[in-house]
Amino acid sequence: MANSKSTKGVIGILTGGGDVPGLNPAIRAVTIRANREGYKVIGLRRGWAGILEMRRDHKADNSNCFEILTDIIVNKAGRTGGTYLHTSRTRPSHVRNADVPDHLKDTYNAEVNDLTPEVIKNLEWLGIDYLIPIGGDDTLSYGVHLHTKGVKVVAIPKTMDNDVPGTDYCIGFSTCVTRTIQMINSLRTSAGSHERLLVLEVFGRYAGFTAMLPTMAGAANRCVIPEYKFNIEQLAKLLVEDRNSNPSKYSIVLISEGAMFDG
Repeated sequence: MANSKSTKGVIGILTGGGDVPGLNPAIRAVTIRANREGYKVIGLRRGWAGILEMRRDHKADNSNCFEILTDIIVNKAGRTGGTYLHTSRTRPSHVRNADVPDHLKDTYNAEVNDLTPEVIKNLEWLGIDYLIPIGGDDTLSYGVHLHTKGVKVVAIPKTMDNDVPGTDYCIGFSTCVTRTIQMINSLRTSAGSHERLLVLEVFGRYAGFTAMLPTMAGAANRCVIPEYKFNIEQLAKLLVEDRNSNPSKYSIVLISEGAMFDG
């Protein structure tokens, strides 16, 4: 539908999962370079939900599902946080019956449905040659699933947890680290005033980067990460020692949400 003989091809781009700063600049960078090279760029709205819910009908209003991206659009969006294309946590291979789009309910009526065939048909209807999902593990793992079905996928990792395998640095991680340090520095005065042990939990279900890097940067005395189970007695002992050696009589521990007690 969107393909044209005047272009080298059509690129689809979407953002899924949580929002982080850097998404709009990424969308902008892809669009401007692609347009310059002679490609057309289609922004798919609300993650995988947009491409799933659209109707393959030229008369249908699909404005909530996709739009053509231009330099003017992305230059404006690139100056803001979040994602211009919006986001969702929809996974088309596992769609509950209640979430199946109305126009597909007659075809897909199981308790959980795999709507991947509809996604592929919709990509073909739009004329998309290459798909660029920007997201974390959930978003990109479905991108891998599409790749196995023959869709040409180029993934851009995005997660504040920095836990996407095969990459050194994910969009959103830098902001997570700097904001964590800022937050801790704001709480230091209260911890020192009351001579407390300050315990802070941060994101990180499976990886401890968000706790470890701020600690290495001096934001905390200790950190606890999912990769290693910890002994609570030993941690308490170390925090008390840190507190006693601090003239302001406080100490700080950063704990990843996925951290586990030893035993």
